Amino acid sequence: MYQAIVFLPLLGFLIAGCFGRFIGARASEVVTTALLMVSAALSWVAFFQVGFGTGATRIQLMNWMTSGALSVDWALRIDTLTVVMLVVVNSVSALVHLYSIGYMHEDPARPRFFAYLSLFTFAMLMLVTSDNLVQMFFGWEGVGLASYLLIGFWYQKESANAAAIKAFVVNRVGDFGFALGIFLVFVLTGSVAYDAIFAKVGGLGEATFRFLGHDWHALTLAALLLFMGAMGKSAQFLLHTWLPDAMEGPTPVSALIHAATMVTAGVFMVARLSPVFEMAPTALIVVTAIGATTAFFAATIGLVQNDIKRVIAYSTCSQLGYMFVALGVGAYSAGIFHLFTHAFFKALLFLGAGSVIHAMHHEQDIRNMGGLRKHIPFTAAVMAIGTLALTGFPFTAGYFSKDAIIEAAYASKNPAHSFAFLATVIAAFMTSFYSWRLYFLTFEGKARWGADAHSLHEGVEHAGTAAQGGHGHDAEPASAAPHHHDDHGHHGDGHHAPHESPLVMLIPLGLLAIGAVAAGFAFKEAFIGHSYDAFWKGSLFTGQGNTILHDMHEVPKWVVWSPFVMMALGFALAFYMYIVNTGAPRRLAEANPLLYRFLLNKWYFDELYDFLFVRPAKWLGRFLWKTGDGRIIDGLGPDGISARVVDITNRVVRIQTGFVYHYAFAMLIGVAALVTWYLLRGGAH
Repeated sequence: MYQAIVFLPLLGFLIAGCFGRFIGARASEVVTTALLMVSAALSWVAFFQVGFGTGATRIQLMNWMTSGALSVDWALRIDTLTVVMLVVVNSVSALVHLYSIGYMHEDPARPRFFAYLSLFTFAMLMLVTSDNLVQMFFGWEGVGLASYLLIGFWYQKESANAAAIKAFVVNRVGDFGFALGIFLVFVLTGSVAYDAIFAKVGGLGEATFRFLGHDWHALTLAALLLFMGAMGKSAQFLLHTWLPDAMEGPTPVSALIHAATMVTAGVFMVARLSPVFEMAPTALIVVTAIGATTAFFAATIGLVQNDIKRVIAYSTCSQLGYMFVALGVGAYSAGIFHLFTHAFFKALLFLGAGSVIHAMHHEQDIRNMGGLRKHIPFTAAVMAIGTLALTGFPFTAGYFSKDAIIEAAYASKNPAHSFAFLATVIAAFMTSFYSWRLYFLTFEGKARWGADAHSLHEGVEHAGTAAQGGHGHDAEPASAAPHHHDDHGHHGDGHHAPHESPLVMLIPLGLLAIGAVAAGFAFKEAFIGHSYDAFWKGSLFTGQGNTILHDMHEVPKWVVWSPFVMMALGFALAFYMYIVNTGAPRRLAEANPLLYRFLLNKWYFDELYDFLFVRPAKWLGRFLWKTGDGRIIDGLGPDGISARVVDITNRVVRIQTGFVYHYAFAMLIGVAALVTWYLLRGGAH
């Protein structure tokens, strides 16, 4: 069964990728989607067998490589943590495949698209079923490759190519640290297999390692290097810049990458290596601080974004910060619980956004929407459900998992816990505000599309010329702002009435909505409640002094209520600004132009990185190319030698005049030179 779960997506990739042009687009869609559906169904069977039974096992596939002391098996590690990830990855991927049949129905390259989706899923499955760090790295890099192919799927668009390259390069920065971490773990333990590492890590509490001229606590250094990889893959603060640009890919790709799979790889990795991190408390402080900073930072940017997919993307970035806060304070199960619930409502929001874009003929600017609830009521309803779950409305999925993280942050003994608690509570307020802002601007109020798109309604939020200093594209009103198209093959003129998506797109939305409502309540006892030990069965390690799961249930009442209060305040403020007093957003933006531009331009991280890294790298590359390679190497080497040969031959050829007396004169000179040489040489004797 487990071999089928892992390799059916690979089979789908091979069929669609190798034979798609022969069997056609429809067959490619059906084959890949059917195989993913089977894999998803088997994943749920495995989830209940392992999580609520005794089905944990290890399946040896083959010996992958042996080199000296390094021996790497290709094996499937099946425990509770694995089956939770199998359910998340395969369920969301199967629904994304089904949804894509409708969303991509006019794209000419559908076999290639579905092949890439299946390849991405297989790489992710290799990552989560890994039994050693090398196998995890294989899946890790496979996911990076597949995400590059999917983000740049419409390679005719320069922006899509740039976004794909950016995602690939930024992830390489994190992956460099991840690789160094794997090397260090092997040096310390002599193995890359999890069981061998976990068995030896307890004896390395005082071990040191010399790195960059300093003696480091060995496990702290290993954990920080490994976490560097997680920061890149899970878009944490400083390595987050690739995530919003990845919206250039088709919307189903956004759902697959940002909801349940690629961005959660870092969270899974830290949870899987919890025995290492538990022995490195300093590293856990860093994990907590980075996660809290990301949760706050991404939420502030989400407040003012106008592209419907970018708002949800920054929401993903912020929620990943919550997960790392949970991991950092030692509440690993709470972090994985939020990963589990988040997959349902975030995939729902992304696919719901795709349904909106489909209805609006590729329009993605929420300032050019409004009043859509009457035209696409089902999409509006499921988007409302997703928003409720994201903001933590009582008894939805997000309510149980996000509140648990906030309570764990308060109860923790981690030195960064106060900062984490404060950041996550404030982020809960901002999450509620920008989520409802998106909903109200998209589905409520007056229509700002079609014939009405040429007049700017007062409910549209933008900073006027005064706020923007009279320059930059941000100064344009919504009606004149450039439209962003998630162009998947058909071109509407933007003036037809919005229409509901086809059934093949609505079914995944309905199923995800059920998960967004029920996933939290149904599994809270297993993940973080009284059934914790029976469910996890030791697949998540907690040290002797880690009592966070007990402590988080004994926090004061005001802590328990704080996320609900913040959620309510965020909703109330969004309702007031976008339903009651629709002129308030513009006045607020004009009153605070510097802050508005700072947030709208994403804290200027792209500009900063361009100044610090991109431009110097380009200058260095150009210098090495023009001066180093061109002038020095080629100039003194091949080009220089060939030029000198040409110069000499050009001079020598002048001797070939065709006159006999010139040749006779040259011969006389030669004879004279020969006689002179002979006489001098003879005189030497």
